[in-house]
Amino acid sequence: MEITRENIRNIAIIAHVDHGKTTLVDEMLKQGGVFRENQQVADRVMDSNDIERERGITILAKNTAVHYKDVKINVVDTPGHADFGGEVERVLKMVDGVLLLVDSFEGPMPQTRFVLKKALDLKLPVIIVINKVDRPDARCDEVEGEILDLLIDLEADESQLDNPIVYASARQGTATLDLSEPGTDLRPLFESILKYIPAPVGDPDGAAQVLVSTIDYNDYVGRIGVGRIGRGTLKSGMMAVRVIHGEEKASAPLRLSGLFCFDGLKRAPVEQASMGDIVAITGIEDIMIGDTICDPACPEGLPFVKIEEPTVQMTFSVNDSPFAGREGQYVTSRHLRARLMRELQTDVSLRVEETESPDAFKVSGRGELHLSVLIENMRRQGYEFQVSKPEVLFHYDEEGNQLEPVEKMVADVPAAYAGAVIEKLGRRRGVLEHMSGSDRVRLEFSVPSRGLFGYRSEFMTDTRGEGIMSSVFDHYEPYKGEIPHRTQGALVSFETGEAVMYGLFYAQDRGTLFYGPGTQVYTGMIVGQNARQGDIDVNVCKKKHLTSIRNAAGAEEAMKLTSMRTLSLEECLEFIDDDELLEVTPKNLRMRKRVLATEMRKKLDSKKRQQA
Repeated sequence: MEITRENIRNIAIIAHVDHGKTTLVDEMLKQGGVFRENQQVADRVMDSNDIERERGITILAKNTAVHYKDVKINVVDTPGHADFGGEVERVLKMVDGVLLLVDSFEGPMPQTRFVLKKALDLKLPVIIVINKVDRPDARCDEVEGEILDLLIDLEADESQLDNPIVYASARQGTATLDLSEPGTDLRPLFESILKYIPAPVGDPDGAAQVLVSTIDYNDYVGRIGVGRIGRGTLKSGMMAVRVIHGEEKASAPLRLSGLFCFDGLKRAPVEQASMGDIVAITGIEDIMIGDTICDPACPEGLPFVKIEEPTVQMTFSVNDSPFAGREGQYVTSRHLRARLMRELQTDVSLRVEETESPDAFKVSGRGELHLSVLIENMRRQGYEFQVSKPEVLFHYDEEGNQLEPVEKMVADVPAAYAGAVIEKLGRRRGVLEHMSGSDRVRLEFSVPSRGLFGYRSEFMTDTRGEGIMSSVFDHYEPYKGEIPHRTQGALVSFETGEAVMYGLFYAQDRGTLFYGPGTQVYTGMIVGQNARQGDIDVNVCKKKHLTSIRNAAGAEEAMKLTSMRTLSLEECLEFIDDDELLEVTPKNLRMRKRVLATEMRKKLDSKKRQQA
């Protein structure tokens, strides 16, 4: 018999990046009594990963729970970047409703559309939270209208159009249902959750059934499956079977060695959990996302959400540069393959394919950021490898026509720089679809994914650092033709050795340098960006010839490097071209030519020109 568990609510917080999801969860935890009054708590406590804290973004969906009026509210904090959309898609299967956060000034952005569409497809009720209402430039009435337009555009039904709206300031920890009456705490938000988010419904006495939506890992207990109990009751130590996603057959019976519920920021061990609870399970070695853990007497699999396909691909290969093996702990193809296969177990959006070479693997993801976070995690763990330039994954229709991914991009820029942005994206096959605003202009483009590779740094330069841009995959369109990737060439080291001030000083006349004196370089390594088209070989190891003649005091001018720039991982991936690779080690990032020998490179270039 199905019953309703009124003492539980399961919600996910979804929003565009930087609209305040994690800050709101902080305040919900504080006001939900998770922390002591005098306890020192870091900002964005849910962003526990080092890279998340450094970049100020959420990468992995995380579970927590707060208590309000004897009701346990399980909260899932989700990422805002489209590149980590796979995290959002699968956790929506664990919840009964969502809080949609929208910035009171920026309004709905590309990722808002993406995550809201996923929630509407699953028929989940939505509470709209207009956040940052304390901003001096807040425009709540206009944003309300934009959200309504978005719901209509996404073909929401009548019940989904009539959503409650809460006005909040996550930083101040306040919420209100009426802007004319400022809030003092988050009670209006908690009350709205209890009123509008349905309690879980199911049969607590039926055969146990849990859909695994997330995988965690612990060195002591191994793989941990996180999911929601759809039916029945789970007990610690009970026997269960695993029904693999997409298959009918069940595994041999296995014992659940541990059962945990979420309470605040901790996983609390429990003896049993019932229908509607979100639990973590240990003891099943091969547990995978999408699997169903069942009672052996009734092995029935549950349907899992379809994860969007990857749009970007890179080649990860063993490092074969002259400096290979100097800095990394894991350098062989065996290590590289094992690490990539391990990532597949927790990231449903990732794809890894073997190639003809045993030393190279094709890795596909949802975007440059998705793959760059994987690269950064691997280098911090001691891996050393090489990656190629990101490439889009093309699709083909029934008639064999080539289709490419197209993204919806929104840029918010000062009016003076709008012309430069429109011109640059026009060259990259972008189409301006909508333009609004006066002092600050909002530009909406439809741009091929290829056209956005390497554009972010140009965008920041063109808008003097004042522009905001974001994009999300929208659909596939017929191939739009060639797009120029890099208009400037590279400065390539002519010699192997140590870069010195004398050689760098005279090399900087050619363009912008990426490394300073004392850096170890090798033949074929990229040491800077040429100011013009085409590559130039430079000798940054060149030292001044000593003579027996002593110059008069002050005759030699002091040498200074005036044009130097250190590139981040994302900027390196944006910079490299088809004939170049990025060497990634725990200590350094080095861009290089695929063919290192200068003479061999020149022969290949001349052969290409003759063929052209």
